Amino acid sequence: MKVPMRWLREFVDTGLGARDLAHRLTMAGLEAEKVEVIGDSWQNVFVGHVDAVERHPDADRLVLATVTAGDHRLTVVTGAPNIAAGQVVPLALAGARLIDGHSDGQVYKTLKPGVIRGVRSEGMVCSEKELGLSDEHEGIMVLEADAPVGAPLADWLGDTVIEFEITPNLVHAFSVLGIAREAAALTSQNVTLPPLYDLSRAPQGAPDLVTIEASDLCPRYAAVVLDGVAIGPSPAWLQRRLGAAGVRPINNMVDVTNYVMLEFGQPLHAFDADKLHGDRIVVRRARPGETLETIDHVVRPLSADMLVIADADKAVAVAGVMGGVESETTDASTRILLEAANFEMKSVRRAARALKMRSDASTRFERGLDPNQVSDAVARATQLILELSPGATVTAYSDVYPEPQEPVALSAPFGEIERLLGVRIPPTEVEAVLQRLGFSPAITGDRIDVLIPTWRSDITMSADIVEEVARIVGYETLPETLPTGETP
Repeated sequence: MKVPMRWLREFVDTGLGARDLAHRLTMAGLEAEKVEVIGDSWQNVFVGHVDAVERHPDADRLVLATVTAGDHRLTVVTGAPNIAAGQVVPLALAGARLIDGHSDGQVYKTLKPGVIRGVRSEGMVCSEKELGLSDEHEGIMVLEADAPVGAPLADWLGDTVIEFEITPNLVHAFSVLGIAREAAALTSQNVTLPPLYDLSRAPQGAPDLVTIEASDLCPRYAAVVLDGVAIGPSPAWLQRRLGAAGVRPINNMVDVTNYVMLEFGQPLHAFDADKLHGDRIVVRRARPGETLETIDHVVRPLSADMLVIADADKAVAVAGVMGGVESETTDASTRILLEAANFEMKSVRRAARALKMRSDASTRFERGLDPNQVSDAVARATQLILELSPGATVTAYSDVYPEPQEPVALSAPFGEIERLLGVRIPPTEVEAVLQRLGFSPAITGDRIDVLIPTWRSDITMSADIVEEVARIVGYETLPETLPTGETP
């Protein structure tokens, strides 16, 4: 999992650089495999303003662009089809190291001024591929209008990405929010959530908008219906952030669902609501002989033990695995139903294996997700959709959650904590550590009582509490002791 530092800092400011934070998290049990700097090779690349564009006097497919960046005012010869006066663009000066956009892979070249069809070109306006941001090379990269002209591009777009290997038992850390919680606990900081849509303002959907017929496989299902949605390309900031996290942008609706999945760890799915027969969702097991054409245009037979999302007539998605082509959103969609749900992990695993389909969503569901994160995730996605599609409105909301999951109460005697760690940690320090982890601790005599938050399904006994204390205090601070008594 790739976590860009700019994104992480929106949740928590640890005051640490990326490498120091990666080390701290690794020592606490989250393996940071790699730290990658985006923009490390962007010396001599600045934010430029295109002042004017003129035809090349001796080439129909080339133009002359006058580009300003601070004290630099250059003439650039380019064949970029999308360049226009008034744009803000990346401007590379002589000496810049760029990726050759016409070569396969990442072949770097050093930019030198040159004469192109009789006109001297003193720099280059850059594509995303030349900057190493994506494989896009059809045109130059156009920056936001408020980008600071003259500033080094790395100051505006540069980032540092920490890549983690998240093992199946650490599903609570499989998101930007999850990493932020861990980082906050290690550095005694607070986590701040991004803006969420107030679901209490949403009109309640019809009683049959969502029906769960297989509650053993679907503990919770929330749906938000939005009208007046305009589907199109995502803004540059969203595309860049997804790209830094290793996800290819598609369009604003798909990108929002992927963005929130990365941010909160909760998969979402957007249906074209006008294609749902009966204007309803039914969560049920597949019927005998039922099939579904998934969005990869393969017709797949469904077995009776598979959980499906259906409308009034037929299956429209395999729950937690993949949607169906008949209900997928297109550029013409204007009314969507946004799904955020919790599916039983073994059911998703069986379906994904039987259908030979693995997705980012199924990978998360297979590890077991917190049903209580559904509301924040769907509220976050709704907020983003309303921001990206200003004409959209929320017209219905339904959240079916018949048996809400509650925090689990556990205790750990201070004597056991000392015995297992080999050192006495003051009760007030134990309490402070567990408070930072969100465990709602309370000292009761010779023990610490906690309420395990529902996102920490890996904490099931007192020894787990002790391990959490050790992780946050720091394994390296504990004494190395040999086992006592007889050993096998």
